[in-house]
Amino acid sequence: MKIGLIGYGKGGRFFHAPLLASLRGASFAGVVTRSPERRQDLQKDYPKVPAFDSLAYMVAAGVDAVVISTPLASRRALILEAIELGVPVVSDKPFAPDAQDAQELVDAAERRGVLLGVYQNRRWDSDFLTVRKLIDQGVLGQITRFESRVERYSPSSVGKESGGGILRDLGSHLVDQALLLFGPVKRVYAELEFATSEKVDHGFFVSLIHASGVTSHLWGSCLQNAQGPRFRVNGSQGCYTVDGLDGQEAAALAGLSPKSEGERWGVEEHRRWGWFEQGEHRERVPSERGCWTEFYRQLQEAVMNQGRNPVDAREAVASAKVLDAARTSALQGRVVVL
Repeated sequence: MKIGLIGYGKGGRFFHAPLLASLRGASFAGVVTRSPERRQDLQKDYPKVPAFDSLAYMVAAGVDAVVISTPLASRRALILEAIELGVPVVSDKPFAPDAQDAQELVDAAERRGVLLGVYQNRRWDSDFLTVRKLIDQGVLGQITRFESRVERYSPSSVGKESGGGILRDLGSHLVDQALLLFGPVKRVYAELEFATSEKVDHGFFVSLIHASGVTSHLWGSCLQNAQGPRFRVNGSQGCYTVDGLDGQEAAALAGLSPKSEGERWGVEEHRRWGWFEQGEHRERVPSERGCWTEFYRQLQEAVMNQGRNPVDAREAVASAKVLDAARTSALQGRVVVL
């Protein structure tokens, strides 16, 4: 299977290319970028991977699927072009600036019968896989409150429009995870932080009341000096907490890959494991192995009609509706009922 990549900025270079180049039964077929600087990066990183001037040229050369990792503003046109060319397509997140645009892309793909997926790689983070396992096994009992954070101190990220703001960018991961665990949302309350205008936020708090009865509290920031726990999950039988981010991001940014690391990829050392606590009882919980490559393995099966789409774009529409409601809530100072 030949998989091509559109865009070779930070996302394409570090969060997609290393996985595509490590994928068994597939080849990293090419990159669409006109930037001389990024073509030099590509030549240095993957000397045998060709660069193309356009999506159409790459498709004509022969690919079985394409991955779009460009700034949000350019993503819609490229997704539609791939759909019209009849090529299975994966969009980086955020999938669309709002739910209406997201639904229009889904409708276009369904009309053409083209597979359309969204790259929600953090479904395969070590910490999230551990949370899912604890919940599925009933270790925590009945879940009452789910807290999830991705907080950083990165002043250079303030005001960046490429991802549509921190709520759209990081928030798309956190909302996706909450919906995956606890199902549809009934009510949304949110607060946003802005530097200069109400266009691009750099921090958020979102409270979700799920139809299942669980309350999710989600935080994201690029100006947080003292980060809170990545997850804190409260249940009737105990609480699970874990600090820090899954290590796959840092590994990828350091130039490592599943291919170079082998069985070490995605493994968290014991000092980074989380804790189970109930009253005075406290014990370490071994972290599951993170596996971002699982997204692409499942994509391979879906393209060959041997499995389901790992993240169907219709799931991204559901997340976009929650994100739309969160922005409305923050700007209007009210709870939004879905």
